[in-house]
Amino acid sequence: MITDRGLETSQARYRDHGDSTKFYARRNCIVSTATSRLDNFDVQDDCSRLVSTLFFKQFLKRPFQIASIVPSSKALVERVASKMDLSQPRVIAEYGPGEGVHSREIARRMCPDSNLLLFELDRAFARDLERQFAGDRRVHVIHGDAASLPHELKRHGIDSCDYILSGIPFSILKIEKKRALLQKTYDALAPGGSFIIYQVTNELKQHATHFERAESEYFLQNIPPMFVTVFQKAPPLDHHERRPLPGADFSFSAHRSA
Repeated sequence: MITDRGLETSQARYRDHGDSTKFYARRNCIVSTATSRLDNFDVQDDCSRLVSTLFFKQFLKRPFQIASIVPSSKALVERVASKMDLSQPRVIAEYGPGEGVHSREIARRMCPDSNLLLFELDRAFARDLERQFAGDRRVHVIHGDAASLPHELKRHGIDSCDYILSGIPFSILKIEKKRALLQKTYDALAPGGSFIIYQVTNELKQHATHFERAESEYFLQNIPPMFVTVFQKAPPLDHHERRPLPGADFSFSAHRSA
């Protein structure tokens, strides 16, 4: 069975040894096998149709930056969006939106006075996101590192985020960069805000010690299955001033299709 976990392991191993030749040979084998399987895989949602030319081409160019060889399934997108209460004006940041499958769902659900900041390192993805959201003043596309979040919030006159969403592969980040980004993420969240990740591994839980609460579920309706984890910053002491944002019961569960 081919999963992104194997691909991430190869990325880390060959990156650490400075030898990318073996990784690229393995990557090409994985890609050809996975796409062949997708062509013949009868899925219940639009997962196979979501494999666009742009996404596939950018994965081949930058496999270390792009966490998966296929975008998130419709079921995963809806599951992740359900972790956010977007019935009121909110500030949401997304790390590594790619071609925008989660971004589009968030924009569809959020209020007119909300703000969505999209941090995308890949220039081609960033240009495509700018095209998609050209007419939406609520959406701000930043072609840059997620670590620039504090600067971008200040530049847009925003104090803090209610939600921060991330699909970037934290497991292959160096420990110093991982911890620095987690600290900036925590600092950028409003009290009671949530940091939501979807990953093929759940290793980030051991590093995200800044957060007071955490909930994980293993979501099977995606290729590959994903851990969806919600980290929550403690709400203010005055609970009447601001209610904690929704984050379920902070336990571990596995979600299976009916």
